Amino acid sequence: MSGAEESDEIMMCCASCGTAQADDIQLKTCTACKSVRYCSVKCQKEHRPQHKRACKKRAAELRDELLFRQPESSHEARRSVTDVYTPMSCEYFKRSGSPL
Repeated sequence: MSGAEESDEIMMCCASCGTAQADDIQLKTCTACKSVRYCSVKCQKEHRPQHKRACKKRAAELRDELLFRQPESSHEARRSVTDVYTPMSCEYFKRSGSPL
């Protein structure tokens, strides 16, 4: 069995109790990391202490991947006030007596 096949097999069973997905059992994926599945809320809660650290790490990786996939133009449109009005330009208006 290859590593990819082994990974798929692990994904198709509950991370807590090992119950395999079947017609009558639908496994639900962890919404944060999307790397483990659970057959019930009970199993999810029981497995949480073991899963928490890896989940946070993987969720952060997924957020980073999403951020870096966005085109550069989407970042330019989100300029903040500090990008336009620097402290130096504010000081200039304060000294000149012009209203802001």
